[in-house]
Amino acid sequence: MASERKDPLAAFCFKVTLSLGDATADAFFKSVSGLRYQTEVIPVREGGANDTTFMLPGSTKWDPIILKQGFTGSSKLLQWREEWISGSQYRRLGGTIQQLDLKQLTTMAKWSFFAGWPSKWEMSEFDASKSELSIETLEITHHGLKFG
Repeated sequence: MASERKDPLAAFCFKVTLSLGDATADAFFKSVSGLRYQTEVIPVREGGANDTTFMLPGSTKWDPIILKQGFTGSSKLLQWREEWISGSQYRRLGGTIQQLDLKQLTTMAKWSFFAGWPSKWEMSEFDASKSELSIETLEITHHGLKFG
């Protein structure tokens, strides 16, 4: 019997979908990072047990998702951030990040985030000595990340 080989997935083949209330929109980004979370470790010393410190699980911390894309001058991401700064509307969005296979572009892995809000927006440095594209960066702080 031949076993099926599982090759690692390519990091450059991904798709981001944002939930915009009643609709969803696929968005194109140069990079996505922040798919990371960790659970706090709480050391507890018990009286009489001098040979060890017990490590108990604490709360789970979700890192912000960082989206980068080329700046075109008409940024929906910046508009969403401006809504939060002005206080005109506090929309929390959910979304998915999907890792695709190279052959059929089918979803191989998927992460969903919930109740996200734009906590930071940044524009790349302007430098006349370089011939680079302008990149905007948006950090989305959220209430959880689910695999699958």
